[in-house]
Amino acid sequence: MIELTGINKIYRTNEIETQALENVNLTVEKGEFLSIMGPSGCGKSTLLNIMGLLDAPTSGTIQIAGVKIEGMKDKELAAFRNRNLGFVFQSFHLINSLNVLDNVEVPLLYRDVSAKERRQRAEEVLQKVGLSHRMHHMPSQLSGGQCQRVAIARAIVGNPEIVLADEPTGNLDSKMGAEIMELLHKLNQEDGRTVVMVTHNEEQAKQTSRIVRFFDGRQVG
Repeated sequence: MIELTGINKIYRTNEIETQALENVNLTVEKGEFLSIMGPSGCGKSTLLNIMGLLDAPTSGTIQIAGVKIEGMKDKELAAFRNRNLGFVFQSFHLINSLNVLDNVEVPLLYRDVSAKERRQRAEEVLQKVGLSHRMHHMPSQLSGGQCQRVAIARAIVGNPEIVLADEPTGNLDSKMGAEIMELLHKLNQEDGRTVVMVTHNEEQAKQTSRIVRFFDGRQVG
């Protein structure tokens, strides 16, 4: 489903070079729930951004769902990302001026989907994440856990095969965090989606199919 080969990422500031990732080779199988763990600054989020085509490696190759990414133009890359990948971030990234339903519809605005179908699909995924009763509320009226449920609904409204989650419980208390983990497991086990999660939480990572550990930009286990 995802294959990274020889991935290196170097950030350059003036004459200073920082190697964020060094020779990463990683395969994520279809239907897997993979956890990426490691200390702050080890390259976890950089790796997830490269997997999600939000950032480009300095060198190395990426293949997602059997498609080689190299050589894609920006417009092609954006369309591929919107069609195949869903993103869940620690800080939710909701649009505060839009209500819940409109927030969830946003990814469909970039597809050839009618307004009626956008609304129907958004309502369906909000039902799936248990927030259909909040669809006309604003983000400011929701708890942190509810905001993250909206973010997950937005991530799956386009029916992507892959969901990438960067510290999805990092801003939540343990009870809400457990609820979000349960929801991610449902997406994986019931829907068959491939889920890749960056986390600091060892107990949550142990609940997933496999753990990959990073230290100082290198895969160590």
